[in-house]
Amino acid sequence: MTLFTLFSTLSLLFLSTSGSDLRSLLEFKKGILSDPLDKILSKWDPSSIPDPNSCPSSWPGISCDPNSDSVIAITLDHLSLTGNLKFSTLLDLKSLQNISFSGNQFTGRIVPALGSMSSLQYLDLSDNNFSGPIPGRIAELWNLKYLNLSMNGFEGGFPVGSPVGFRNLQQLRVLDLRSNRFWGDIGGVLSELINLESVDLSDNEFFGGFSEISVENVSGLANTVHFVNLSKNKLNSGFFKADVIALFRNLEVLDLGDNGINGKMPSFGSLTNLKVLRLGNNQLFGGIPEELINGSIPLEELDLSGNGFTGSIHGTRSTTLNILNLSSNGLTGTLPTFLQRCSVVDLSGNMITGGLSVMQQWGASVEVLDLSSNQLSGSLANLTWFVRLSKLNLRNNSLDGNLPTQLGDLSTLSSVDLSLNKLYGPIPRGFFTSLTLMNLNLSGNRFSGPIPVQGSDAGELLVLPSYPLMESLDLSKNSLSGILPSGIGNFANLRSLNLSSNDLSGQLPIQLSKLTHLQYLDLSSNKFQGKITDKLPSSLIGLNMSNNNLSGNVPLNLRNKFDISSFRPGNPLLIIPNAGVGSSTNSVPDQISVHGKNHRSKRNITIAVIVATVGAAAMIAFVVLAYQRAQRKEFHGKNDFSGQTTREDAKQGRSSQTSLFNFHSNAHRPQTSLSFSNDHLLTANSRSLSGQAEFETEIVEHDFPEGMAASSSSIPNLLDDHLTTSGKMSSPGSPLSSSPHFVEPTKLDVYSPDRLAGELSFLDSSLAFTAEELSRAPAEVLGRSSHGTLYKATLDSGHMLTVKWLRAGLVKHKKEFAKEVKKIGSLRHQNIVPLRAFYWGPREQERLLLADYIQGDSLALHLYESTPRRYSLLSFSQRLKVAVDVACCLLYLHDRGMLHGNLKPTNILLEGPDYNARLTDYGLNRLMTPAGIAEQILNLGALGYRAPELDTASRPAPSFKADVYAFGVILMELLTRRSAGDIISGQSGAVDLTDWVRLCDREGRRMDCIDRDIAGGDEPTKAMDDLLAISLRCILPLNERPNMRQVFGDLCSISV
Repeated sequence: MTLFTLFSTLSLLFLSTSGSDLRSLLEFKKGILSDPLDKILSKWDPSSIPDPNSCPSSWPGISCDPNSDSVIAITLDHLSLTGNLKFSTLLDLKSLQNISFSGNQFTGRIVPALGSMSSLQYLDLSDNNFSGPIPGRIAELWNLKYLNLSMNGFEGGFPVGSPVGFRNLQQLRVLDLRSNRFWGDIGGVLSELINLESVDLSDNEFFGGFSEISVENVSGLANTVHFVNLSKNKLNSGFFKADVIALFRNLEVLDLGDNGINGKMPSFGSLTNLKVLRLGNNQLFGGIPEELINGSIPLEELDLSGNGFTGSIHGTRSTTLNILNLSSNGLTGTLPTFLQRCSVVDLSGNMITGGLSVMQQWGASVEVLDLSSNQLSGSLANLTWFVRLSKLNLRNNSLDGNLPTQLGDLSTLSSVDLSLNKLYGPIPRGFFTSLTLMNLNLSGNRFSGPIPVQGSDAGELLVLPSYPLMESLDLSKNSLSGILPSGIGNFANLRSLNLSSNDLSGQLPIQLSKLTHLQYLDLSSNKFQGKITDKLPSSLIGLNMSNNNLSGNVPLNLRNKFDISSFRPGNPLLIIPNAGVGSSTNSVPDQISVHGKNHRSKRNITIAVIVATVGAAAMIAFVVLAYQRAQRKEFHGKNDFSGQTTREDAKQGRSSQTSLFNFHSNAHRPQTSLSFSNDHLLTANSRSLSGQAEFETEIVEHDFPEGMAASSSSIPNLLDDHLTTSGKMSSPGSPLSSSPHFVEPTKLDVYSPDRLAGELSFLDSSLAFTAEELSRAPAEVLGRSSHGTLYKATLDSGHMLTVKWLRAGLVKHKKEFAKEVKKIGSLRHQNIVPLRAFYWGPREQERLLLADYIQGDSLALHLYESTPRRYSLLSFSQRLKVAVDVACCLLYLHDRGMLHGNLKPTNILLEGPDYNARLTDYGLNRLMTPAGIAEQILNLGALGYRAPELDTASRPAPSFKADVYAFGVILMELLTRRSAGDIISGQSGAVDLTDWVRLCDREGRRMDCIDRDIAGGDEPTKAMDDLLAISLRCILPLNERPNMRQVFGDLCSISV
């Protein structure tokens, strides 16, 4: 071949390649549906290329190889593009090395054929809406160096054990899969990763633990990796073994936060390059390893928050440690005597005692200081040596004395929270002249004197700067007096102003109208008088002026926007035309003074009462009708004297004893029968439980008296129509009281295959029976929850089981389901009801969990059973025992990395004369799909047991601290005998149980909320007060909430 021939051949090849690349790009362009920045759709124009066979290097986002004239990179980052991309259109780009589409709104799936693009080195699809699994063939991209699929909707198992394993990607250095829904056992996943420098698998659903991982599992990764982030997964069990940790000699960042890792921490002395260690929100305990704080490791950030660490911290002389977060543990002793260099110090939510004077020995570099929710006392020291201090939080301690005037003069402060202490005297004026302060909370103290803001009637006070930045001001629950100065109008950036529960008087200044950004205004419980201006800012969405001496007409613009509870009670001279008619529902949410909750207005409650009344009437009518029909069925179905089955039953071979899986032919079914098929039951009940109506009609398991069951055969389609006992029970005397209604037991008559064709797996060798025996077991319905239907089944041996028939579509795939069930089934504790077996059927509807049947009723029944009562009221000692039992069991679960996830009184059974508490429904979140978990959390919210942080989470999931919150609510129910779902009326309006208890506590009348049946007589009031204090700590904000180990310790210290 001549040189000319060779050159001609290569030229034709290049031309052909370029033309093919152009066609591929135009095909790819068809998937882009929206281009708001006009970067692609109009610019990728074939007519703009002089030579149609050349590479379109002038097109935005396209890079070409000058030698081969072929496309080597497509970079379309952060262009706000939308569309459904077809990756198959890119397969003919044979030289493509770089695909980067991050920060758009693309959808689509990665096709397996993408593995054929052997030239690909860089793939970034992050921050889009892609979905589907990672195809196993992605491991064929042997040149790949960077893979980022983060922040999408990808899901499925990590490709472990594929024909070509992930270990084939020997060039890969960066793997980022965070914020998707990938799952897999972490041990298997880590064994597939080699030669990586950065691994981010955070915010997924990976499971398993580190304690069983061997050196061989991680040897291919440990020597090279610098960055590891496995936070926000479902990891549990213990930490890495010491010999495994020692392999990670180059590790600089390790983030395992927000998992369920438990046990004591090993030594980190071998990790001489470690700079960032985040282990927050796990279940670690014991002492903090000395090497983490003594400077022997060059740590820059240490986060051990939300664990169970104990002991004291004497100080750190590390010259590198910049961020120290040890919040929400069980640390004791005094504050550290020295901190060398830290700029962020968070020791909140511990049990640290003593004063603040020791901080004078700390370095001057502190910028953020949070010591809230400890047991600190004494006066507030002068903090002016912290010349960089921007955020100061000392709330919820026992500090007293006057505030140093210099504190308000710190020119760097942006946020100050000194609430819930015992501080007194005047408020420093410097807070109101600061050019940097944005948030000030001094509520719940004993401050007195006027509000130090310059106004026409306070000429002696300092003049405000021209542009104060303050956005939130809370001076509520103090003893401030005088007027509300007109100078308040100069705080033009205010969004929240709370001056409630003081001794302020005078007229409301017209200058309030200047606060054009104000959203929440609470002036309640003062002595303001005169008229309400109609010039209040239109930005208001929450208003409370109740319990004052205001007069005149409520302005029309406020009447149309806010409910009567914004002005009543109090203000007897205030005229509210058409009060209660056409009112809106806005009032000041308690979030100004109480963390995190907006409450329904009285109008909403009135509507709820009306709806509940109508609903109750309809239910009563339905039950009466159903009872009559059941009576007719029984009359027609049996001989009047002998009670034997009728001839029609005999013809069909039907026994009067029905079984859980008994099969009947619909063709021979008598028309008088009110039975229904199990297929119909389960299919109908697979609907989502979102929506108020569903929540208000949920049957709760174990909610019937011993030996009784809700009958499906006596009420037609009872479970399908959801006309059943409300799971959101109200306590006696509640405005929405609806005590559970119990019906006489009958056998369940359902229709299902005559045999179980799936797999029956035992978790306990002491129990043995066949699937056939289970299929013919007589069954009774015990109830229904968001998970499914619960039955009591009696085996031939007489052994009784509870059978939870899980709703269709609720659980994960078989392999992970079986693995997680076995973990749950391995738990044994005196206060749990153990799982004994599970069944996986061939159809999606056939997923069963089997446990022992407990002869006992739920805590909910013992607390809220209406007359006639079968049980005597629980004494305080009995209630305390229940609390300790439950806490002991939760600690057992948490120490093993297991959440309860669905804690409520109906899942607490009281067994025997000693009322031993037994927990059910624990850990079921591990078996469920994300949709099932979301449904469970919604259900908890409707019933009043959902932690507030789950309300705002983008992907809410059960957590250890959420269990603590639910336990705190149950403690309140034990003390008050009011249900979490109760709406309680009082002077401050209608509130729920948690806020009512908070209110009683703040107003110094704790005993007013204690159940009268235990508050009077010889019961120990100090112990009740201690228990109430523990319940209040359990519902603190997330970063201040104790862990279960602390709660259990506090409970055990209560003496009766």
